[in-house]
Amino acid sequence: KGLGVSFTEPLYVTAKDMAANTVTLGPSASLFHRALIADELNFTGCEAPAAGQTLRVLAKVRYRQTEQPALLTMLPDGRAEVRFDEPQRAITTGQALVCYEGDTVLLGGTIREVGKA
Repeated sequence: KGLGVSFTEPLYVTAKDMAANTVTLGPSASLFHRALIADELNFTGCEAPAAGQTLRVLAKVRYRQTEQPALLTMLPDGRAEVRFDEPQRAITTGQALVCYEGDTVLLGGTIREVGKA
């Protein structure tokens, strides 16, 4: 809002580049992604899986979101790739990822990349 850009439909910030002092705008559809990479993982409900190991989880990327089915794959560098069964709206870098098995929290982490997995 207030960027002075006119378009035929509402536009949303889809990316920020602080170094270049730019924002990227796009339509609502550009906010949906299936995949993310997370780091700073904290395993609470299970032991950390080995690199390459996968887990079926329920995951969410915002506090009030309903948990969504996803496949979590551990990467060799200790980060995790999460691929949702269905595209999710507004996955945001720097925000929390929480993964569950039923009512048990398996892990939490920080989203570092969106749509890269």
